[in-house]
Amino acid sequence: MFKICSRLKTTPPKYRELTVAAVLLGIIQGIILNVAFAYSALKLGFSAGGGTIAAIIGYVFLCRLRKGTIVENNINQTIASGINSTGTGVVFVLPALFLLHTQQSNYLTLSIWPLLLAGIAGAILGVILIIPLRRQLIELDRLRFPTGIAIATIIRSDITTGIDKAKLLAIGFIISAVWKLLMTLGWFDKAGLLEDEQLNLSFGWLPLYLSPALYLSPMNFASGLLAGRAGLPFFWGGLLAWWLISPFAVGVGWTPSELTGEQLVDFIYDNMLRPLGIGILIGSALMELLVNFTAIKSAFHTLISATYTTHHALFSNEEIPLWLLFLVGGTAIILFFLAIWNIPGVFWSKAVLVAIIGTLWMALAGLIIAQTTGLTDISPLSGISLISVTVMMLLMDGNVTVTLLVAIAVAVAVSQSADMMQDLKTGFLVGSYPIKQQIIQFSFSWLGVFIAFVVIYLLWSSGTGGQNGFGTGSALPAPQATVLKSIVESVQTNTVPTDKFILGGIVGILLGAAPVMGLGILMGLAMYLPFPITLGYGLGCFIQMLIVQKKGYIFSENKLVPLAAGLIIGEALVGVGYSIYEIMHSSHGG
Repeated sequence: MFKICSRLKTTPPKYRELTVAAVLLGIIQGIILNVAFAYSALKLGFSAGGGTIAAIIGYVFLCRLRKGTIVENNINQTIASGINSTGTGVVFVLPALFLLHTQQSNYLTLSIWPLLLAGIAGAILGVILIIPLRRQLIELDRLRFPTGIAIATIIRSDITTGIDKAKLLAIGFIISAVWKLLMTLGWFDKAGLLEDEQLNLSFGWLPLYLSPALYLSPMNFASGLLAGRAGLPFFWGGLLAWWLISPFAVGVGWTPSELTGEQLVDFIYDNMLRPLGIGILIGSALMELLVNFTAIKSAFHTLISATYTTHHALFSNEEIPLWLLFLVGGTAIILFFLAIWNIPGVFWSKAVLVAIIGTLWMALAGLIIAQTTGLTDISPLSGISLISVTVMMLLMDGNVTVTLLVAIAVAVAVSQSADMMQDLKTGFLVGSYPIKQQIIQFSFSWLGVFIAFVVIYLLWSSGTGGQNGFGTGSALPAPQATVLKSIVESVQTNTVPTDKFILGGIVGILLGAAPVMGLGILMGLAMYLPFPITLGYGLGCFIQMLIVQKKGYIFSENKLVPLAAGLIIGEALVGVGYSIYEIMHSSHGG
């Protein structure tokens, strides 16, 4: 039934699945991927799953060196992707609190431990709440979960293909790491041409409000390589913002005539592009909920249908027993309650109410995202985060800390729900026992919350004066956090740019109704990202499309995907490592 990775053996002397080697490798890879993609999310505004990378590396250490089984490799990638996905939930929300605290430190509490506790509770609940629906979603509804299928294909591929992919990943890592180090040290800097890793494309005559520059980042380019045609809306959004709206605003006199250069660029971004982008993001998120009404309706149908199948499943030897689900889930809810109650100004009765509402929203949002991921492979996490922040700001009377605490827990939980279903789909295809994947997911995935908190703190502290290491105007613009920060500030000060939000919302609704999934989300993100980043990403998309046209899709999957993954990880790890060096250097008086 279970084959080993190597084709040199036909039957393993002893069946191996949940082994110490698989667990340790999964944890190590999960930590590395968490660090890399946290950095990537702060730069680009979106992240990626790490299961593909983990499965490729698993070939080297589990299959090549130990002649392990494919299900043992599946355990490795399940742990790695679980730890990585929790980091995604944290990095979408937590940086907003750091950005807000610099401006509101007198009355905004930045208490890490309750936030950390809420993130851990969300990681556990995201797994526990979705487990009862495994049989319905995967075995009965037969949702595709494209990433899960792709990982299963990698795990089941022959040993030669696996090793070749690992080599390409290593090559990409080395190229990207060396390039990032040289650029960080300023070896290629030349005034007026290449500064702060940006290549000036103005040619001496293009105005600054067109943002004529290219960010020389292997990560940006590699992200475009991975996305291909599906990532083009992100590129079009940047073009719309900086090459159409910006010059049009200047041409018709919508900008103050006395502003020039960087001041003019800042005015256009702060007063036009950013609020329009937020409006597009909110409008498209709401529209996608309506467009996906069939999936949401199916989700509720799944929940009802599962009541007839769960009893048998949860008492079989393939699923976690019901008593353990209640025990672990109840413990996580208590942790969630304690996290909320530990915020100054929150009474226990309010904490109970918020914990109940938050848990119910985790279950519903996790189910919706699991459905949309299973159908389209797109997870509208940003939309869920925006809705969470908006609702909680109203429910908690503007308590920012509690609002973002709940948003962190929800973002982590729904990330885990989608990742758990992806991993279980892979396990279903390669013959893994669901109970083993489920146990290791909630046993280890919460580690990603710790890692993401540490990475965010280190990157933040690497800035001037031990803060401002990310945010608008830095090398890590943190676009998702910037949007959340803007929404919180607008609600607090009653200065919501209603006209821009409404206009952007209308555009977002129209884009969300388009047959291209995620069109509005990507274009909205691009509106408030620096165009040099968007341009590099778009070049990667076009190069991937050209290679697919010339060499075919299989060549792209076998060659470009591992190379691009290495390019992303290499730059990210060097970037984080250099931030740590800067902190240590400054602490010693350097």
